[in-house]
Amino acid sequence: MLELEKTYLLKNIPVGLYDHPYKDLLDIYIPLESDHAHVRLRKQGDTMVIMKKELTRSDDLSSMEESVIHLTIEEFASLQHVPGKRIHKHRYYLPYWWLTIEIDVFQEDLTGLIMADVEFPDEDTKNNFQMPDFCLCEVTQDVWFAWGLLCGKSYKDIWEKLTALWYKKF
Repeated sequence: MLELEKTYLLKNIPVGLYDHPYKDLLDIYIPLESDHAHVRLRKQGDTMVIMKKELTRSDDLSSMEESVIHLTIEEFASLQHVPGKRIHKHRYYLPYWWLTIEIDVFQEDLTGLIMADVEFPDEDTKNNFQMPDFCLCEVTQDVWFAWGLLCGKSYKDIWEKLTALWYKKF
């Protein structure tokens, strides 16, 4: 399935965000030795899957081919102990015009980091989308913010990068 998506860092939490539904997400990126693993085991609420994302164009991180295999509870339980890089977040679903913005509030070592993803039905919608005012900047093409690369880091580890982006905008 083709996934067209943009990713943003937030400068503030949208009003009423915590009144919207969310799901608890656990991602385990495998293999552990990979700097930027493209395979992940995910538990999102009651849904458990193995996902693989691959670039469709080497120069555009907003377009990925995504393969998904749904798992049973037993299958997930067997696989969740595989060595991998883990990341935990709460994903809120915020209606925005006729789209949905998925806002990830990171937990544990990355507490304080909040990012947003917007998926698009087609290239025109993606290319014409205006960044919401609660976002600081778009980081879609910045591989540094790819989820797999954030695994194993703490907020303290990324503070310098976040500060540089903040001052660049203001």
